[in-house]
Amino acid sequence: MQIIGHITLLVKDYDEAIEFYTKRLNFTLVEDRMMSETKRWVLVAPQGSTGCSLLLSKATSTEQKSLIGNQSGGRVFMFLYTDDFEHDYNHLKAQGVRIVEEAIQKPHGMVAIFADLYGNLWDFIEPVKV
Repeated sequence: MQIIGHITLLVKDYDEAIEFYTKRLNFTLVEDRMMSETKRWVLVAPQGSTGCSLLLSKATSTEQKSLIGNQSGGRVFMFLYTDDFEHDYNHLKAQGVRIVEEAIQKPHGMVAIFADLYGNLWDFIEPVKV
C-alpha cells in the first residue's frame, strides 16, 4: 500500500499561512515544530482528514519566492472535497476567501473555485453521491 503523505506548499510566512488555513479554511494545525532557527515543520489538514496534509514551507530562495501563489502555472492546484457544500461555501465567503468562480452544479458535483491567500487556485467540490 502507498499513500501521499504531504504536499509542500510554498508560503511567504509560516504564521500568516497557519492563520489562513486554520481560521478561514477551518483546517486543523496538525504539527508545528522548529527544525532550525529559521525552518519549521508545519502541517495543516482539513478537519477530520485522515489522508494527505499540506506542508507549509517558507520560501527562502529567489526561485522559491517567485513561485509562491503560482505553483501550478495558473491552473487549479488543489481539490478540496466536502460533504456539506452549502455550509462550507458560506463559511469561505464569510471569512473573506476570494471566490474566483461562483458555485455551479456540474456533472461530477457542486463546484466553486477559490484562491488561497497567495493566489493558488483550489476547486471546492461536493461530489455527486453515487
